[in-house]
Amino acid sequence: MTDAKPDRSAWLKGGNSKCQAKPVATGKPWRLVLLGAPGVGKGTQAELLKARLGACHLSTGDIFRAAKQLNQNERTPALTAALEYMRRGELVPDSTVIDIVRERRGCLRCECGFLLDGFPRTVTQAETLETLLKEEGLRLDAVLNYELPIDLIVKRLSGRRTCANCKAVFHVETRPPKKEGVCDHCGGKLYQREDDRPESIRVRMEAYRKSTAPLADFYDRRGLLLTIPADGTPEEIFNRTMEALRARS
Repeated sequence: MTDAKPDRSAWLKGGNSKCQAKPVATGKPWRLVLLGAPGVGKGTQAELLKARLGACHLSTGDIFRAAKQLNQNERTPALTAALEYMRRGELVPDSTVIDIVRERRGCLRCECGFLLDGFPRTVTQAETLETLLKEEGLRLDAVLNYELPIDLIVKRLSGRRTCANCKAVFHVETRPPKKEGVCDHCGGKLYQREDDRPESIRVRMEAYRKSTAPLADFYDRRGLLLTIPADGTPEEIFNRTMEALRARS
């Protein structure tokens, strides 16, 4: 990828939008799936991998966030359906998530490879991805599964504080505000979100474990799963990731 931010319309909007990403030769084009519970630092690793490998970061979370800002006539049918489920506070079903990715299957052909983040989340989605890639004459190189003991995840997430005004995020230990309880950017009051409370985090982690255990088994049986310990600094985790990928190449 170039240093300038590429036009990501093809991934964020789908439909007839065209990809404007400019691949840069960085060696082998890696096609990877990223797995990891909230709090393991998967987003940070995705950014580091994107910079090192030149691969496109294809996050389904980015699609859902962008969809809320699109005019109704800019939304594809699958996006419209997904937003309706979200508006009702319901989980977006496999069929709709699959339709959203299928609309964007051209992004899977990116010459510089891809980092799929947020998809697949179920075995059904993984089977569909496998079929889509096969139809495109492609295959996954590896599935990076970032793991961290639940007590460390609870510590990471429960220390987060969010600004009530600008939504900036701080951490009481790793990124504290200059003045306790006050946002550095806008002076707003910092608070702990309900889903960042320890008891809520443990419930979310158990739900994640139950939903992704079959997915990890699915990829392990295919010889694609690389489990990466997610303790330590982002740089240490990234170095482990690159060592694991080099061992596969």
